[in-house]
Parts: sequence; C-alpha cells; structure tokens
Amino acid sequence: MPIPRFPAALLWVGVSLLGTSLVSAQEYPHKPIRIITTAAGGGNDFVARLIAQGIAGPLGQPVIVDNRGTSILAAEAASKAPPDGYTLSVAGGGLWTIPLLQQVPYDPVRDFVPITLVMSSPSILAVHPALPVRSVKELIALAKSRPGELNYGSSGTGTSGNLAAELFKAMAGVNIVHIPYKGTAPSIMAVISGEAQVTIYDAGLVGPHVKSGKLKALAVTSAEPSQLAPGLPTVAASGLPGYEAVSMTGLFAPGKTPPAIVNRLNHEMVRVIQLPDVKERFLNAGSEPIGNSPEQFAVIIKADMARVGKVIKDAGIRAQ
Repeated sequence: MPIPRFPAALLWVGVSLLGTSLVSAQEYPHKPIRIITTAAGGGNDFVARLIAQGIAGPLGQPVIVDNRGTSILAAEAASKAPPDGYTLSVAGGGLWTIPLLQQVPYDPVRDFVPITLVMSSPSILAVHPALPVRSVKELIALAKSRPGELNYGSSGTGTSGNLAAELFKAMAGVNIVHIPYKGTAPSIMAVISGEAQVTIYDAGLVGPHVKSGKLKALAVTSAEPSQLAPGLPTVAASGLPGYEAVSMTGLFAPGKTPPAIVNRLNHEMVRVIQLPDVKERFLNAGSEPIGNSPEQFAVIIKADMARVGKVIKDAGIRAQ
C-alpha cells in the first residue's frame, strides 16, 4: 500500500504544534495556579492554604485558593477545568465516597488524577465513661450480650463517623443502633450526656474530651498506633484485625493532566509536607502528614472505595 503523502503546509503545522506543546510543558508553570476546594474555614481549606503557601515560591507563580462551598460543587468545578496543571483540587475522602451513595456530576476515577495524599486523620473509638468497658473486646462482648440496646452517634448518614462505625459493627458482628445528629458537636455531646454510648470521631475533636474525663477512649482507628492518640492501641490490634478507618485529604489534578506536570507537582508537594514547621501545623490540627507518590495514592483510593462500598451496600446506607 502506498504511503499517504500530505501537503508540506500540513506537515509544518503538525511539527509546529508539537514544538509548541513541548515548549509549554518545559515552561510550566508560566501563569497563576488555582486550587479549588470546599468552603473557607474548613479542614480542606486549611490544607489548600498550606499547600498554596508552600509551592508558590518554588513554582515561581501565585497560587490562589478558590472556595466553592460543598465537596460536590468543588469537585464538579475542578473536574471541568482544563487538564493543564493550572487548576488543582484539594479534596477529602468524600470525593470518592459520596459517589458511592448518590449520583454526582463527576467520576472520581476518570475525572481526577491523584497527585499525593497530603494528610490523614485517625479517629478514636470512645464511649461514655459510665459504660462498663475498658477495651474493644469488652465493648464487643457487651454489645453482643445486649443486641440493639447500645447506640452510637454520628453527624449524619453517610458521614465518615457513620461509615467507620458501620465497618466496626460488620467486622465485630454486633448490633449497635445508629443515631444521626445534625452536626459534629451535637453527636459528640450526645455521648458525653449519655444519650448515646459510643462514638468514632476524629482524634483532634475527641481527644480534649478524653483528657477532661468526659469520654473514655478505647482505641485509635488507624492501622498503626498514632502520635495523635499516644498510648492508645489500634482497633485492629484490639480484637478486629484488618480494621482501619481514617479521614484523608489529598491533592488532585483534572483527568488527563500530563504525567510530567503531575510529577512536578508531586515533587514540590512532598517537599513541602516534609518541612518541620508544616508537619507541626498538621499535627496541631489533629492530622498526620503523609506525602506519597501518585501511584501509591491511587492504590489507597481504590482500596478505600472497595472497603467503603461494601460497608454501604451491606448496611443499606443511603444518602439523606
């Protein structure tokens, strides 16, 4: 078959476009970068601003935080941005767990490229001080002896606390009744008052109440012991091998962002996360800094989607 021939003008256009794309990749970044995240003042906003401060200097461009309200609104805006490295997203686990509960205007796998897991926040399994248990094994034994009599509080159906507790129930084979409250503070106060007996919430929120004696801590939900909950064993080591439930926040780019740009951003982000003052700010905020590769982060997301998806299906959880 004869080799097709093209007009010289078309060949020149092709070469010119290729040259332009190569130059653009080499010159990245040459204009301000935008980080889309949720409402100002929240945990994702805190992470986004730390990132912006840390990478602006090395990249030589301003980095602007763009707050978009809810996680769905922020994710939708980020998913529709050009995949050129000039729009990024800071998002929590809701980015990939909310689509397991309801329809959303984006696909968490197709529309996003993981850059790095910035930080994770373990939770503490805590109970009302009067509950006659001192360990996870004793709580499981009590719950099995009194099926349906114990309650746990969360800030709502489908939230991280709800999913962590349902995972605990499934793995332990116990029936502890869910009471959803309108917010984090009311759900924790419900356990402090004795209206509910059990909670699983971020260490940064539960820790102060444990120190004051208003709550009794039994274990931490991370796979390994956490410096955010010194002296506490893990749930996994206390009778439920394999149990893990942590909140995660990561940095993402829109789908199809060139690998060279993703790797450049990953390099800068991991460097920032390893800075002593940045680590200290994360720990003071109740989170553990991570900083891993895009490939490692993608594996974590895939595993979490499978684990959470099973919990949602088995427990019949529906978004409200």
